[in-house]
Amino acid sequence: MALTYSSMMELGEKAPDFKLLDTVSNEYLALQELKSDIATVIVFICNHCPYVHHVNSKLVDIANTYQNKGVQFIAISSNDIEKYPEDSPALMTKVAQKEGYSFPYLYDATQEVAKAYKAECTPDFYVFDGELKCAYRGRFDETRPNMGAASGQDLISALDALLLGTPVSEDQKPSMGCGIKWK
Repeated sequence: MALTYSSMMELGEKAPDFKLLDTVSNEYLALQELKSDIATVIVFICNHCPYVHHVNSKLVDIANTYQNKGVQFIAISSNDIEKYPEDSPALMTKVAQKEGYSFPYLYDATQEVAKAYKAECTPDFYVFDGELKCAYRGRFDETRPNMGAASGQDLISALDALLLGTPVSEDQKPSMGCGIKWK
């Protein structure tokens, strides 16, 4: 578990398009059909990362709350499943069911989507406004495994600002976690 920081996509940058396999529905889903006119959260995660395990239940709580307000959540795993078979699509389906994901859990087999988003670690959070322009990128909150319960405060603050139509603070901290397992 090597600690890796996110690379911080430029604020205002347009969300790169994608069409990926949803391991829950077993259908290919595109960003254009999933996006919200209010806000879209894209998070790069994986099944085995302890940093993802640390935030999983709070992420599900926040997604359930904010989806009711019109925010879309999308999770993507881009890890190399040859070297990390615990991140395979079949096991992604089981994790999504076990954790109660109310959002798609997409598999980026080519890793092209992770590269387009400049994702570096799991979890790596991105929030896009209704025009799919990056309004937030970075950490879930200030906690880490063994450092108290996850609150999701940084993500919540960004979402609340978008919902209120106020600027998202530009004081954004990079996410940190396990590095994406590149091929």
